[in-house]
Amino acid sequence: MSACTRDEWMTVAAARLLSNDSVCFVGIGLPSAACNLARLTHAPEIVLIYESGTIGTRPDVLPLSIGDGELAETAACVVPLPEIFCYYLQAGRVDVGFLGAAQIDRFGNLNSTVIGAYELPSTRLPGGGGAPEIALHARQVFVMARATPHSFVERLDFCSSAGFLDGHGARARAGLPGGGPRAVITDFGMLAPHPESEELQLVALFEGVKVDEARAAVGWPLLVADRLDTINPPSAHELDTLRALNARTREAHARPVHIPL
Repeated sequence: MSACTRDEWMTVAAARLLSNDSVCFVGIGLPSAACNLARLTHAPEIVLIYESGTIGTRPDVLPLSIGDGELAETAACVVPLPEIFCYYLQAGRVDVGFLGAAQIDRFGNLNSTVIGAYELPSTRLPGGGGAPEIALHARQVFVMARATPHSFVERLDFCSSAGFLDGHGARARAGLPGGGPRAVITDFGMLAPHPESEELQLVALFEGVKVDEARAAVGWPLLVADRLDTINPPSAHELDTLRALNARTREAHARPVHIPL
């Protein structure tokens, strides 16, 4: 097994959090890679839902977007978008919401809307899409994001999706039904909410990574849990499966698109 990259380690660590038979609402990008890696390794019966209405999809390659035909072609069924949100997500039938974001703060609130002032941003992002509803209603939320002080920030430029709001029970007092973010998987390790304050704290590091690296990558004074675990490197099977998935995806996406006339 050749040395793995941090992105590969991050994807494998996220995949390991998912269990067989769970229902997972999947975001595009790294969350999609992690969920499909879990399906191809230890969780073959995981039910993957994408925002386009595909339920139980089993793509052979990673989708470019929620509208990728690969998702519909391999799904157990495809339902209208309102049904996904009304009858599955809001009805409490989604075990895990798996999301990414441009910014995250110390209480797990997410920004995928703008960088800078909303009225005149320096960068306009794709927007929240279905993430605000997923963050609101899923029984638990996992977030994947590469950590820098620009992405893990003291204060969001815009709050697209609610985590624990201001912490200390604010989410529960606001009556938000879902469980909120339970794990944030980064390229140095993993954060999880403190049981009382709900502030994200460092709970695990990749093997060989030091606490100082994690603290340098986060834009607030990062707390460290009393028990700090070590995340083992990917196994040969996990890494081979992920690399094969990525290779198939690159090959598929490099082909010219033929639209029948």
